[in-house]
Amino acid sequence: MQTWVILQNCHLAPTFLPILDGLIEEIVRDPSSLFRIWLTTMPSDQFPVTIVQNSIKVTAEPPKGIRNNVRGFYYTFDNKEFEDSQKPIAFRRLLWGLVFFNALCLERKKFGPLGWNIPYAFSVSDLRISKDQLA
Repeated sequence: MQTWVILQNCHLAPTFLPILDGLIEEIVRDPSSLFRIWLTTMPSDQFPVTIVQNSIKVTAEPPKGIRNNVRGFYYTFDNKEFEDSQKPIAFRRLLWGLVFFNALCLERKKFGPLGWNIPYAFSVSDLRISKDQLA
C-alpha cells in the first residue's frame, strides 16, 4: 500500500515542529517502503535542523533576469487565452507589455531603495488580475 502525507505551511505551526521532528525520527527507514511525507515551509529559524539535514530538499527559485522572467510568465499563457479575445493580436501585444512590466518590477526590486522608493512585489496573482482586466 502506498501512503503519502503532505503537511503544508509547517512554518505556521512552530509549537508543533518539535513533535513533528520526534514523529519523523520514529519512522522506520525502509528503502522498499512506499510511505512518503512531504513538508512545505517558508524559511524559518524555528524549523528543526534535523528534519532539514535528513531530507531531500526541493526549492522553487524565481527566474533570474528580465528575459527569463518574461519567458517564464509569458509562456504560462496558452493560445486559447489569446484566441478567446476579440482582438487577439492587440491582446497578445498588450499582454507582452504587461509581462515585461512585471519582469521589470521584479528585477528592479533587488536594488532596494535605488530600484524603488517603496517596495512592491508585483506578484503572479497581480499579473493574472491585470491580464484579466486587459482581456
